[in-house]
Amino acid sequence: MARDFLLEIGTEEIPARFMAGALKELKVKTEQLLKKERLTYKDINTYGTPRRLTVYIKDLVEVGAGLVEEKKGPSVKVAIDDQGNYTKAAQGFAKGQQIAPDDLIIKDTETGQYVYAIVEKKGENIKDLFPKILPELILSLEFPKPMRWGYLNIRFIRPIRWLVSLYGNNTIPIEIKGIVSDRITQGHRFLGSSHVELSDANSYFSRLEDNYVIVDQNKRRDIIWKQIQDLTQKEKGRVEPDPELLEEINFLLEYPTALCGKFDKSYLQLPKESLITVMKEHQKYFPVWNKSGKLLNKFIAVRNGDNKNINTVIQGNEKVLEARLNDAKFFYEDDVKNPLDQEVEKLKAVVFQEKLGTSYQKITRNRDVANYIADVLTLSPVTINNLIRANYLAKADLVSSMVYEFPELQGIMGYYYALHQGEKKEVALAIKEHYKPSFSGDSLPETIVGTIIAIADKIDTICGCFAAGLRPTGAGDPYALRRQAQGICYMMFKGQLDLNLFSLIETSLETYNKQGLDMDQEETFAALKEFFKQRVANLLEEQGASYDVINCVLESDWNNIHETISKARALMQFKNNSQYSELITAFTRGGNLTKDTPSKKVNAHEFKNASEVRLWVKFGQISEESLQLWEAREYTEVLEKFSSIRPYIDEFFENVMVMDENENVKNNRLALLKTIVSYLEPFGDLSKLLSKDL
Repeated sequence: MARDFLLEIGTEEIPARFMAGALKELKVKTEQLLKKERLTYKDINTYGTPRRLTVYIKDLVEVGAGLVEEKKGPSVKVAIDDQGNYTKAAQGFAKGQQIAPDDLIIKDTETGQYVYAIVEKKGENIKDLFPKILPELILSLEFPKPMRWGYLNIRFIRPIRWLVSLYGNNTIPIEIKGIVSDRITQGHRFLGSSHVELSDANSYFSRLEDNYVIVDQNKRRDIIWKQIQDLTQKEKGRVEPDPELLEEINFLLEYPTALCGKFDKSYLQLPKESLITVMKEHQKYFPVWNKSGKLLNKFIAVRNGDNKNINTVIQGNEKVLEARLNDAKFFYEDDVKNPLDQEVEKLKAVVFQEKLGTSYQKITRNRDVANYIADVLTLSPVTINNLIRANYLAKADLVSSMVYEFPELQGIMGYYYALHQGEKKEVALAIKEHYKPSFSGDSLPETIVGTIIAIADKIDTICGCFAAGLRPTGAGDPYALRRQAQGICYMMFKGQLDLNLFSLIETSLETYNKQGLDMDQEETFAALKEFFKQRVANLLEEQGASYDVINCVLESDWNNIHETISKARALMQFKNNSQYSELITAFTRGGNLTKDTPSKKVNAHEFKNASEVRLWVKFGQISEESLQLWEAREYTEVLEKFSSIRPYIDEFFENVMVMDENENVKNNRLALLKTIVSYLEPFGDLSKLLSKDL
């Protein structure tokens, strides 16, 4: 017989940011547990509110399936003596498997004859099984910040207050440190009953909904979003989708009711980002915009309850928001009184990182790296002046009251303060952009000045942390170095910047040398190259490169990110060429023959066979015709043109003995092959390319 099973773990309020991960882990571990015990079911889902984690299993069988296993024992030579009696080894093996020695069987294997025990395991009834394994399942859940409460020697995200364990209409008792499961759950803390009795597992959702708890987080999320949409339409506005905020709100409540509040229009004179930050990050409100994209003096909040006394609730939310906005207004008005130039000096007292110095030292190092980039890119004098000014002011807002209170606004407030004091818009934009990309999927800087400062700022952090031994590990990356390195690669690629990544790293490390940071520069540089190599590999994979193409191009001089990706794309496109497989096979053969051959000038007068003459003439023609293609970085066209050499290579290998007895002839033929093979070396190691896709 199969019935529905319910497990509810009732707790004190769980932080919203932990809920999604906890529900996912709970489902995975429950599935693994049922599989191990050979218990079949129709479906399994996990649900949650701030006060409960729930597993619901549809049509769970009562008894696990039986299992017959063959256990291999000692060899026959060891298990049976010369008189045909079982030895102590065989008897001990049989005893360990809980069978009689006479029940052992002999089987032939590739390594000889062995005794085997046929062990039959009966499936266990969940009434006997679950009381033993469910407490272990619950306590095995991992949380970023578990807690221990009272004098109990257990850790969980929050104290467990009740447990419900029902199979159909029967309770299955489980116990965790004196908390024994029952059929009693709890409704909404204020609106529902604290004693909700369930007749069976199937009544769980409806009984709780009657008590103002919507357990299904997906249903709850849909209700929240629909209520928000309905309110914004009524207010003739719109709310921008924000999945992260919606999920956080969803896991902050059990019974949602959306409401619309307003604030004084005078606050709209503040930078819109400061208003949005206060509403979203600190109050968990959705800002409301008009149809043309202008921020309105309205917000959408979601309360944990019904619409009773909703006007009082709206007024309360408005008062709380007004206080926060009033703080923001005070901070802004106070900050604009202080010129950014004066704020920069205060950075000398702000520690960037204990081993790496102050934020003022960081902008000094960033200046040197930014100047290097500007020289390489040959920027105009005007752009260079904007770059110098923007870099100097980029971190000034870190000491402002607004950013101290709302760190999320770093760079953004610097942009507004720069405009307020009359800085060029190009300078202000660069200040705003230089933290980008600050998270996965974030946009890149749009201006060249912002891009350069962003690259300089990130390479400084990465090189400094590597030099100081603060490197990412498998356990964590506290300084987000992987993300910052990926951001550098994206900016160099998307911006088509002709920058040498290795020289950039060396320049940054040299700034730390001048500062006096003790490091092994050679080892640090090697570690940074390997670190960035993986980031470039990730970027190549995102751009659709196959693993063999990635391995190929990363054997080249891959320090120019844009150029490396262009070559990878050309190779991927070249794979569609009808002659690709045969050409790569012939190319690899030539590479293997000349692997240990030093580069040497080809002497056409040493040719003895018409095939090698034709190959040399064809190669010369291709080389001449491809000169402009190489210069223009038309790598696909280079490969397409080079593919026309394939018949000549085939003819060469068919008619020419490369390892001729005449030493001069042999060496000249090897030089010919070496020259041809080396021609495509800028693409990487073509021997790593597969002759066909696997």
